Amino acid sequence: MRKYEMMVIIDPELKEEEIKNNIEKLKGIINKNEKGKIESIDEWGKRELAYEIKRKREGYYVIYYFESEPEILEDLKKELRLNKSFLRGLIVRR
Repeated sequence: MRKYEMMVIIDPELKEEEIKNNIEKLKGIINKNEKGKIESIDEWGKRELAYEIKRKREGYYVIYYFESEPEILEDLKKELRLNKSFLRGLIVRR
């Protein structure tokens, strides 16, 4: 298993419950089939963006630190791309 870091910016206009559901959804993908393990999750909360993304000036930042098999990354990237609640997402290997 390799160590990764993923930063996600969630639409801040969502309700608190919807934001939590999106955070849990990504957590579930990482833990799926015991091919990944979350070390920690940092919720930075609402922050001002450096530039406008999808006509939004703020975003809700969440950082995941985890270990997983490389094939999990495709599922994460697919979710970030298809779910309109995520403004941006970036996964890097530590």
